[in-house]
Amino acid sequence: MSALDHSGFASLRIRNFRLYLTGQSISQAGTWMQTVALGWLVLKLTGSGSLLGLVTAAQFVPALLFGPYAGALSDRRSRWHILMLTQVLAGLLAGLLAVLVSTDVVGVWSLFVLAALIGTVNAFDVPIRSSFVYEMVGPDEITGAVGVGSTVNNVSRIVGPAVAGGLIAGLGLASCFYVNALSYVVCVTTFSMMRRRDFVPKKQPEEGSGNVREGVRVVWADPRLRTPLLMSLVIGALAYENQISLPLLAKYAFGGDAGSYGFLSSAMGVGSVLGGLVVARSGRASHRRVGYAALFLGVAMLAASAMPSMGTVIAAMVVVGAGSVAFITMTSATLQLTAPVEMRGRVLALYVTALLGTTPIGGPVIGWIGQVVGPRATYVTGGVACVVTAAVAWRSLARAHEQAVSEEEATAIEARAVREGEEVEADSASAMPVNLPADEH
Repeated sequence: MSALDHSGFASLRIRNFRLYLTGQSISQAGTWMQTVALGWLVLKLTGSGSLLGLVTAAQFVPALLFGPYAGALSDRRSRWHILMLTQVLAGLLAGLLAVLVSTDVVGVWSLFVLAALIGTVNAFDVPIRSSFVYEMVGPDEITGAVGVGSTVNNVSRIVGPAVAGGLIAGLGLASCFYVNALSYVVCVTTFSMMRRRDFVPKKQPEEGSGNVREGVRVVWADPRLRTPLLMSLVIGALAYENQISLPLLAKYAFGGDAGSYGFLSSAMGVGSVLGGLVVARSGRASHRRVGYAALFLGVAMLAASAMPSMGTVIAAMVVVGAGSVAFITMTSATLQLTAPVEMRGRVLALYVTALLGTTPIGGPVIGWIGQVVGPRATYVTGGVACVVTAAVAWRSLARAHEQAVSEEEATAIEARAVREGEEVEADSASAMPVNLPADEH
């Protein structure tokens, strides 16, 4: 075997996946640039944290409404054709936003409409994209492919916001939207170059194989599953609203500009990567560690809220990013280690929905707190929510135990949980949800 095989990057031998990854590396950076620019644009037009929260919520609602339908559609239609269409539509929306901003005719109402349209495109793009990776690389290389994709997302998350700050300072807000629109041209080009005859044939889903109600019933009946899910519901609503908290902190707490917001977001990305590395080497996930991770995240957020300068808060955001991915990873791995094997997929889907699906509720609440009480209060709220939730759940977590599984199975679950943790944590800092629950095949 070659070094490529041993390194875990054997999926890069597949031509279609290389093309896909090329387009994604550019598109994800462009999406992060648009995220920074859009948040800053809302604050520039309105100066309102509440409206920033509502615009963010408008992008997540369609994903929750149409996500299940998109998954069913991906099983019955060509994923390649659907993704080609979503790339074109996303590029056109970014281009329209760029024109509206550059001609100075953009208004609050148009931002709501465009946010909802962007969220609708993402609602179809995301679950289909997840399945499409499997279709490109097949079962033997899916683990490596997901890992490579996660690495690309992490790099894009660090680079994109930092570049956005520089572009906004030098060329204005519209430049980020234009760059994002051009990034979709690259995506469409790479998709058109793929050899469709090389795709793995799709498998038809079994009848009744994704019964969500059965998943809810199993979770509610087992406190080992119920407690972490309820913790995620509260913490997801109040602590994972960084797409609202960070621009408010940058602008109103420290008098910064879009570049400051970009650096805060990039710092969280660095922390997410470092936290993922630490968690991957910290041993078996457990319910107790879920509690410790929630406590660590809460303390980190409270410390960040008290930082006196932009430099110190940027450093604090690295710690917050590490704590954030630690909580997500520990909770995800623990749920998968505890849930019955045949229910793991449904339990994980419920978990991600609990964490990110609360944005339409938590986003406006945190935005209102930032506007009425102050930007630092958004992080105080999140930190207190983490600490109190950990304290309330502590007794239940201490009594819980995980299923006895082999070391190989546990290692596989925890490795996947780290990747998912980094990606889902990125969604909490982005107004573009890209990792809502989806089937891998």
